[in-house]
Amino acid sequence: MSVNIVAFGNERDGFSEDNQQPGLIWSYLRRSALISQIDSSLSASHVGNPVFTEYQACVFGNVRLVVHDCPVWDLFDSDWYTSCRLIGGADIILIKYSVNDKTSFQELKDSYVPMVKKALNHCSIPVIISAIGARKNGVPCTCPLCTSDRRSCVTTAEGVQLAKELGATYLELHTLNDFYIQKYFGGVLEYFMIQSLNQKSSEKMKKRKKMQKCHRVQPPQLEQPEKMPILKGEASHYNADLHNLLCCCQCADVAFYPEDLSTAVEAHKIILCSVSHLFMLLFGVKSPSNAHDASTLQLAQSLFAVETGDPFPSSPRGVPPCVPPVRVVVKDSVFCSCLPDILHFIYSGAFQWERLEEDIKKKLKDPDKTEHVLEKVKCILKTPGKLNTVKDCKSHQIKQLYNTSLRLFFNTPVLADVIFKIQGTTVPAHRAVLVARCEVMAAMFNGNYLEANSILVPVYGVSKDTFLSFLEYLYTDSCCPASILQAMSLLICAEMYQVMRLQHICELYIITQLQSMPSRELASTSLSIVSLLKKAKFHNSDCLSTWLLHFIATNYLIFSQKPEFQELSVEERNFVEMHRWPSNLYLKQLADYRNYIHSQKCHCTVM
Repeated sequence: MSVNIVAFGNERDGFSEDNQQPGLIWSYLRRSALISQIDSSLSASHVGNPVFTEYQACVFGNVRLVVHDCPVWDLFDSDWYTSCRLIGGADIILIKYSVNDKTSFQELKDSYVPMVKKALNHCSIPVIISAIGARKNGVPCTCPLCTSDRRSCVTTAEGVQLAKELGATYLELHTLNDFYIQKYFGGVLEYFMIQSLNQKSSEKMKKRKKMQKCHRVQPPQLEQPEKMPILKGEASHYNADLHNLLCCCQCADVAFYPEDLSTAVEAHKIILCSVSHLFMLLFGVKSPSNAHDASTLQLAQSLFAVETGDPFPSSPRGVPPCVPPVRVVVKDSVFCSCLPDILHFIYSGAFQWERLEEDIKKKLKDPDKTEHVLEKVKCILKTPGKLNTVKDCKSHQIKQLYNTSLRLFFNTPVLADVIFKIQGTTVPAHRAVLVARCEVMAAMFNGNYLEANSILVPVYGVSKDTFLSFLEYLYTDSCCPASILQAMSLLICAEMYQVMRLQHICELYIITQLQSMPSRELASTSLSIVSLLKKAKFHNSDCLSTWLLHFIATNYLIFSQKPEFQELSVEERNFVEMHRWPSNLYLKQLADYRNYIHSQKCHCTVM
């Protein structure tokens, strides 16, 4: 082993007449009892311009000591690469200066110490700072508080501060005699040399153990299973669907008129009744005897008048002949002028109160009229039996007062204008909701199909429970399948009617349920994953079919033992074999390792 020491700086006094005195490194090598076979050579980076002196010696008997002594600080400026290479390979760094050469010390502190810090780059290399010489302007003082020699000499406090900046050990050598060289400086230097040798010996031992460990046969490492595709859900567009229904005026079954019957604003009774008890009273969903709040009935009678008899002068678009139209006269002219904005607010989910305020303010331009209309809207949205006439109403308060869910009208004959016949039973529904939420049904009820003018519509290929779950999603924008098989049936129904978000919800439910099943349950379940895979492929559920293939491959040891595994196609089998976990390579390595361990078992030679 060897120890590399890099020394920087000039310990000779620049103003001294005797510049031929031996340097600190040379004095130590000659006087130390541990050193033998000293060799020195002068190296240069440029011809005729010496940069550093290299000393080689033997220490501690057989340890090679290499010292690079660089008295010229200009080395950093002239050859930065060489400087970094020297510092990077050093085990100990020594910085020397004369206490009587303050100019050189200041240059060292200002210009070269930052460079040394940068070259060290947070390495844990011990640094020794040696202040050499006796101060010539008085008796040498080693007290850090003494300021008697601050003008012309380098004080002890300055040297200690420099050592703190570099995290170095600070030494003061008043002369280069035997005491300071061997006992003081030599003791510190040899301590760091021993520390360096111990560290190298420890690293060498670790490296040897690591090499021996590498040569030993290690058990095979089981890699992680391949990550399965991530299925992203689709954002809800429930409120947007209902708002588009108002814009398109499909299946409109009610129209609001001013008292002069000049214009008409079309709407849907099912949506309006899901908003307010006032509209339930107006359209006969609730009887006046069931009204819990007399003010709601009074407002309905004072604000609206439902006319019976002849239909509209021109029937609204999309209303089948079997549904009688309803004409409603708005008695309040100011409220009637703002009715389109109020309907947009209601159909958007009644969560945009601030926008409604702004629209009415711009249209009326009268604070009193604006307040009058807004109070009417609040009363329409009022829940009977609750005090919710808040003057400073906000969107989040309206949301708490009113919920646009159509759940109350799901699977009820109230206001129903279509009946589905399925498996010998009937299911009532509302065209407006179906047209708003399902494009296939919108085309079916508004196109040249029998269903467009028919109340009774047969449904084939779907069970009643599945179709009810499908309608529940259309009405409420939510679904909760009871099992994986039910979710797959609902997925097939959603694909048949092209409701993509419901299809994604069913896919996510199936994936979540399968991921939560432990291995023991997967092995014993009667559920056929291969059958689910084939159904997903047949009904264009690409995300689910891709995920199921990865699921079979990830649980290869379970599914390969089942009879259904043989039903996979050649292409599917190849995919599963390619992505199986654990892989064939791992199983082969594991078998080889077990054979090796078995062969290495020792038997008693005596027996």
